[in-house]
Amino acid sequence: MDQHDVDRIFHALADHTRRDILTRVMPREHSVSYLAQRYSMSFAAIQKQVAGLERAHLVAKKRSGREQLVSGDVATIRAAARLLDQFEQIWRDRVDRIDALFSAPTDGGTP
Repeated sequence: MDQHDVDRIFHALADHTRRDILTRVMPREHSVSYLAQRYSMSFAAIQKQVAGLERAHLVAKKRSGREQLVSGDVATIRAAARLLDQFEQIWRDRVDRIDALFSAPTDGGTP
């Protein structure tokens, strides 16, 4: 993933409604119409939310007759999780170094 992809993913995930839509479509696909019924906003607003997820490659849309079906993209979620795992490892390495500093033996003398 390049930095633009990462920015798009985390920008999309920064919004509560988009995260909720993603949670709904990960286990199974839903139509945009079905999703729009679940929120107190317009159909057009939900379409915009889905479009933001689609730009980030977090969801894919396909047409089935008159409906647009939305499904989650597991590969992109896994890529984002790997990136977060890398950040977590950096943090854990720092904590380990701090622990090592505190547990290092001292010469026992006074200054």
